[in-house]
Amino acid sequence: MAAFEPKNPGYRAAAIAMFERQPAMHTLGIVIVRLAPGEVELAMLHSPVFTQQNGFVHAGIIAAGLDNACGVAAFTLMPCEADILTVEFKTTLLAPARGERFVFKAEVVKPGRTLTFCEARGFAEQDGKTTLIATMSGTLMAMLPRVAPMREPHAGSA
Repeated sequence: MAAFEPKNPGYRAAAIAMFERQPAMHTLGIVIVRLAPGEVELAMLHSPVFTQQNGFVHAGIIAAGLDNACGVAAFTLMPCEADILTVEFKTTLLAPARGERFVFKAEVVKPGRTLTFCEARGFAEQDGKTTLIATMSGTLMAMLPRVAPMREPHAGSA
């Protein structure tokens, strides 16, 4: 992967702060394990409350981890005034999500001024074995502050 230069010299603190403001990530117990410009690794421990009827971690939980990994990876390359929003993603589930720990790794493929394209992989860890369980490709948008246009004075107004 190509090395990216962050636009925000404080990208690390900004990305951690953005991540920490997400109650959903706290609820799922997802934490940042590794962070670099254009890359992130998140992890989550298994919990029976995240499972579906067959005892596997629900696909929606796996997708949330992958989506957030893409978002954090993309955010590390955005300017300091930007916020982040997912505009689309595609997830492929490759194996049942069973394990003691789940890891979500994402990297930026193509950064842009407004849109950034990322890829992520989800892994299940169990008994010393790591299994690729899901992939995601996603597009994320930099939400930049909008400047109000100057208005022309109306005729007859003071």
